[in-house]
Amino acid sequence: MTTGSHSLKAPETKEEWQAYHDIRRKVLFENRGAFNVYDENHPDEFKTGHYPLVLIVDGEVDGVIRVDIDDARVAIFRRVAIRQELQRRGHGRILLSLAERFASAKGCDSIQSFVDKDAVGFYEKCGFAKHDSAPWSSKSVWMSRKLA
Repeated sequence: MTTGSHSLKAPETKEEWQAYHDIRRKVLFENRGAFNVYDENHPDEFKTGHYPLVLIVDGEVDGVIRVDIDDARVAIFRRVAIRQELQRRGHGRILLSLAERFASAKGCDSIQSFVDKDAVGFYEKCGFAKHDSAPWSSKSVWMSRKLA
């Protein structure tokens, strides 16, 4: 999936995989006070229907997402992150847009995500709606969006 100078693809090289994990570890764990808990080899990374993806901008990995498609019609966006120094520059919106195109190409008609409370406003601006309660106990906010 490509938009302008942005493309979304599976990590292929050792460097792309390292950037995928480094961004997730720093932005989603360490910046939230969770040190030494991120597991690069977590079994969910390798499950069938789980797609680790990197956002490439001008040849560099600037963002990451994992799209889980366990149900043929619903995609779950997991661990969405943009490199800290590049946040608030529009990369996140492009990442979500490209991920939506990826999910649509896989036959999905809706997206769900369990987002940090500080990211709710961003997701709402991207067309996601909050649900009153998550399907399981969670500190995250359950949000979803229908695909066109």
